[in-house]
Parts: sequence; structure tokens; C-alpha cells
Amino acid sequence: MPDTAKGRDLKFRRRAEARPDEVLDAALALFIEKGFAATRVEDIATRAGVSKGTVYLYFPSKESLLEGLVRRAIVPIASSALTTLKDFDGDPRAVIAMVIKTLGKRFADPKMVAIPKVVLREVLGFPQLAEMYRAEVLDRALPVMAGVIRKGIAAGYLKPVDPELTIRSIVGPIMLHVVLAEVFGIMPAGGLELDRLIDNHLAILFDGLSAAPAGQQAKPRGEP
Repeated sequence: MPDTAKGRDLKFRRRAEARPDEVLDAALALFIEKGFAATRVEDIATRAGVSKGTVYLYFPSKESLLEGLVRRAIVPIASSALTTLKDFDGDPRAVIAMVIKTLGKRFADPKMVAIPKVVLREVLGFPQLAEMYRAEVLDRALPVMAGVIRKGIAAGYLKPVDPELTIRSIVGPIMLHVVLAEVFGIMPAGGLELDRLIDNHLAILFDGLSAAPAGQQAKPRGEP
């Protein structure tokens, strides 16, 4: 094959490999602008500069586009955080703070935070998305996070709390913050400011979660 033909073939392959991301970029932009329900596959194809058939070649439905956005953005972040949590040994407060702050920095990107915004709005009417998110993120993350809490309790860093309920207390305020701002439009005066919210949340969390110094352990209720 002549060099020019090889070059064209390589360029075509690279273009084809990039096309799913281009379609997802177009879908996300339109979901933000118009909402999921009001966005048509035709609109996504036009924005991406491809045919409607090309969109369906990679994503058989509009719902699968939303799944694709979650898999592309959220799953890699979750996987990276889980690796950090699994490999950590020591005071769990340090790794919890590091992971949450890292997530906060990622979600400071408007395109990134737009994904959970769309998901929160659509998940009740799209149960397959909830099942996919549970299988690929929650069912992997929750046991690891509970294990970190248990290790922290056993090592004396944390109070003897319920690990599973504690996970909800850790992530719940951050999720509520995003829901209030992005779904209900109740935005703090300074904007979303996830970094400030996380710093404030961690200060409150660790003051309540940390074990008392040796010799100052709280006595059970009813004990003199």
C-alpha cells in the first residue's frame, strides 16, 4: 500500500476511534442546554457533525448515551479512588479527606458536575441507569469504604461507629449540596464552591468521628 494510502487509512481509524467521544460531548452539551427529555438523537447527530445512523452505531438509544457519559466520566474517577482506599494503611481520616478533596476538584469542572445533575433528574424514570451505576460504582465502592472505616475503628483512630451508616454520613452532605444547587437551583452566594463545602464538611465530620485521646474514652450511657 502506498504511503499516502496508509496515511489516509490511519487518519480514518483515528477519526473513527474519536467519534464516540465526539458524540458523547455533543450529547452532554445538549443535555445541559435543553434537558435530557427535550434532546433528540437528531440534535445530537447534528451537533456532533455525524449522521443519526452513526450515533446509533455506537449508542443504540438516547438512554445508552447517558450510560456512556457515566462510564466515561464517573467510573474512572471511582476506580482511581478505590485503588487509593484499598492500598492505604494508617489513619483513615487522611485518605478520606484526600479522596473527597480529589473528587471535589474533579467536579469543579462544569461539564463534570453536569453529569450527576442529569443523572439525578433522570434516574427515577430510567431504572437501567440506576442498575448500571450501582453495579459499576456503588457495589464496588461501598464495601471498600466500609472496610476503611472498620480498619480505622480497629486501629483506634475512629469511634466505634456503624461503618455502613458512616459512609452515608460522609458522602450525604456533598450529594445534598449538589442536589440543592444543581437540581433545585438553591445556590450558595459564592457559587457551588465544592472546595469550601468539603473543607467545612470534613472539619465537622472529623471532630465528631475521631476517637477520644487515651484515658478519655467516653463511657457508655448509664455507666457511672
